[in-house]
Amino acid sequence: MAFEARIAAGSGVEVLYGLRGGALEHALAERLRTPCEGVISFGVAGGLDLALVPGSVVVPRLIDNGTDGFDTDPAWSAALRAALPWAVDGILAGVDAAVVSVADKQALHRTSGALAVDMESHIAARQAQAAGVPFAACRVVIDPAMRTVPPAALAAMGSDGRTDFVALLRTLAEQPRQLIDLLQLARDAGIARAALRTARDAMGEYFAKPEAKRRVMPA
Repeated sequence: MAFEARIAAGSGVEVLYGLRGGALEHALAERLRTPCEGVISFGVAGGLDLALVPGSVVVPRLIDNGTDGFDTDPAWSAALRAALPWAVDGILAGVDAAVVSVADKQALHRTSGALAVDMESHIAARQAQAAGVPFAACRVVIDPAMRTVPPAALAAMGSDGRTDFVALLRTLAEQPRQLIDLLQLARDAGIARAALRTARDAMGEYFAKPEAKRRVMPA
């Protein structure tokens, strides 16, 4: 998303955002034809573990897409955890369609053991593995496991990574009872955004080595 990209940007970093599914896979594969130091999946995620509140930071050791498992690079992940000692370590689930209901979050947590879920990390991990470059992830929980994401929030996710306010208002007009849930999500998003900025600032020194090749960060 656009706000994730703005936070991720910095010296020695190239950000890919506003792409989903096959489009992200293709763009990342093309980008990795040119050498880079590695790939980091950076941004927000949905919570699956009830212990994780909005703003919780996850630096996973494994990305599980339900079929394949992709280990994160031990050295890169260790460096991230050293910079982010408050981050939790575990499994991050990767999915192709948003997991929005409490029941679906609980089911995915039971079957995968994952702490959180996103729609980009498994793609980034697969392409990094194919290119033979290190991969790591840093994800911040936005919607916790005990909350359902309202339909208006999904409708507002524009194809370019920006908020589609027209679609949001249209969906909200059709289902006005979503407003309370949407306001709660907005509060959670503010917490997650601040935590993401704090994490990026803490990662700064490690990712600002001028002599290094560029790092690619799908967001």
